[in-house]
Amino acid sequence: MSDATTGEADPSTDTQRDWQGWSCSAAAAAGFLVCLVGWLRGGGTLSLPWAPKLGVRLEFAFDGLAALYALLATGVGAVVFGYGARYLSQHLADHRRPRSERRRFWPWMALFAVAMVGLATATDLVLVFVFFDLTAVCSYFLIGFDRERREARTAALTALLVTIVPAVALLAGAVLLYATYGTFSVPELVERVEPGTTTTVAGLLIAVAALAKSAQVPLHFWLPRAMEAPTPVSAYLHSAAMVAAGVLVLGRVHPLLARSEVVLTVLLIVGLASIAVGGVLALGRDELKQVLAYSTISQYGYVVTLYGMVGASASGAAAFYVVVHAVAKSALFLSAGAVTTATGEDRLSHLGGLGRRLPLLAGATGVAAATLAALPLTGGFFSDELFFGAAKEQGPVLVVAAVLAAALTFAYIGRYWMRLFLGPITTAPAALSRALVVPVVLLALVALAVGVLPAPITQLAEDAGAVSHAAPVAMSPAYHLDLRATNVMALAAWILGALLLAATGLRDRVSRALAAAGDRVGPRRAYTASLLGLRRWSGRVHDWETRDLRSSIAAVLVPAGGLAAAAFAATPIAQAYSVGPISGTDWLVLPLLALTGVATVVAARTRERLSIVLALSAVGFALAAVYALRAAPDVALVAVLVETMLTLVFLAALARLPGTEPRRETGPRPGRRWRDPVIGAIAGLGAFAVIWGYLSEPREAPSVSADQIRLTPAAHGQDVVTVIVADFRGLDTLGEITVLLIAAVGVATLLRRGRLW
Repeated sequence: MSDATTGEADPSTDTQRDWQGWSCSAAAAAGFLVCLVGWLRGGGTLSLPWAPKLGVRLEFAFDGLAALYALLATGVGAVVFGYGARYLSQHLADHRRPRSERRRFWPWMALFAVAMVGLATATDLVLVFVFFDLTAVCSYFLIGFDRERREARTAALTALLVTIVPAVALLAGAVLLYATYGTFSVPELVERVEPGTTTTVAGLLIAVAALAKSAQVPLHFWLPRAMEAPTPVSAYLHSAAMVAAGVLVLGRVHPLLARSEVVLTVLLIVGLASIAVGGVLALGRDELKQVLAYSTISQYGYVVTLYGMVGASASGAAAFYVVVHAVAKSALFLSAGAVTTATGEDRLSHLGGLGRRLPLLAGATGVAAATLAALPLTGGFFSDELFFGAAKEQGPVLVVAAVLAAALTFAYIGRYWMRLFLGPITTAPAALSRALVVPVVLLALVALAVGVLPAPITQLAEDAGAVSHAAPVAMSPAYHLDLRATNVMALAAWILGALLLAATGLRDRVSRALAAAGDRVGPRRAYTASLLGLRRWSGRVHDWETRDLRSSIAAVLVPAGGLAAAAFAATPIAQAYSVGPISGTDWLVLPLLALTGVATVVAARTRERLSIVLALSAVGFALAAVYALRAAPDVALVAVLVETMLTLVFLAALARLPGTEPRRETGPRPGRRWRDPVIGAIAGLGAFAVIWGYLSEPREAPSVSADQIRLTPAAHGQDVVTVIVADFRGLDTLGEITVLLIAAVGVATLLRRGRLW
């Protein structure tokens, strides 16, 4: 059976054997039905203890917001996974890769869907952070699926760094809120949080993580590079799932963000900037997926702008817009993959006239494009109507901005569809498998259904908006044949968009100028320069650290001392450092501590091997005596045994060394005379300050020791120390053995591959 696209064996028969892809599609469809039933029945909550001492719980809520994003993750996932079962077979065949590579693709896609559902339902900020990072890890492996290509590896690393490093800000914001209000639970924080500096700082930290994930300016540059991923990844992660994770977090914590005018202003500015930058750059791009990538940046700018507006209508419009965009953009990405498969081309300049040969694909893609352009009879008309209505409530400035944004969208998506399917045929397409066309048609039909009957999506958006607004939301999208403000804004946007579409020269010049400016001074250049600078700095630090033993030790001691000094400077110390009375066995402990200090100085200063061993032994045995005097005989016995064994080992080693010691330098190198004393002083004073401060004012928080004593009989032991050593230390040893086993398997695998190669 020949393949009309490649002239080689048709992988369509192999598609039937792609049980992993079809299984993922079936599982996603089943998940969609479960989520749909759960939403129709009113949802529910689940709360289980996770880390009770820290106030962290496994807290899930299937509310309106969770239902919206879970239905998107499973519903769009079912369609995209079905498409991917056919596409991946073709992709592997074209790149001459074995079918076994599917095992590196489908598990990550399935895990990503699970992570999105988990993120949608999580209401504990620590749990949100875990799922937030899990989506980034999955995307790294999916974007870098074609690992033999350097571009794919670089794109995967860029996406990982740009999305996961700012995610630390989310955790920092969560910890800041916990330190102030005593909980990580979002519903509880909504009740407790008050406007103020803490709320503003925490809100900005969380917003940074969310905006980076949603590819918003200036952290948008990772998304176009991520188009190196296979088409199903782009259609799912970069339109309906991963990029949506950022605005999902914004929607979940929006009641907190709304307590700060600064955070709302930042969202508004970033959203409008993303609309403009993404839209203008999409106007001039030639690669199919690049156009759609910049379009995604612009479209999610709409959602961020709505969250910056505040209000019931804005929250509802944001939820409605997410649904419509996910459906339309997934269809456009799948269509781009089908076109590339049929023609072997991925640039608009090399394509044209495909509507004559691929009418069904052209029609379905046209519906998806019309949805983004907000034309009537599509769900996009209502999404823009709601967007215009929310902007109208904010004043004339945002009205103008909303019209210009819609005009920009009309222009770039119109250019995209017209260049692909109208005009003369540039590249003759081959016959396409129905598995690559039917998913696009299905998504287009959903977009049309929303345009004709918006009530179900409206109800879903109202429920989701109510969570983000922390109050009921009511919307009534409908067609009105009059000159109300939203209709006038829509007409103005279409007219301006058509003019911009016709002004090819001006349009292309502006787009190229913005792209050139971004390449010269944009965030991508700063990101690259930062990576190179960190690489050089890391190399220098590594060279210094590995130069000799003293440098390696200093690399640990100096930062530790610096951190202790910083903590000392930032912590109130009034009455924290006190000198208690000396009585009882203290008069015996003090001489032993003095002996320890003298022996330590001798060990550091002497040049004789035997003197060093004996001085170290004196330190150990003196500390063992201190333990015994402080009512810790078991620890003292262990210390005596350890010191005895170490002393014997050192003496045995000395007996095997040459009788003459190696030649030593006569004096310290220039510039190093004060290095060792300074490093020792920093480390010693830091440790001294920390220990003295803790002993002077121990923390009053409850200790786990009471629980350990209470649970000792349950572990079939009579001594707490014995149980701890046997249970906890045994578990730790088991973990170490597991790590060694994994390392051994890895080494054996490498050696085996080496013999095969």
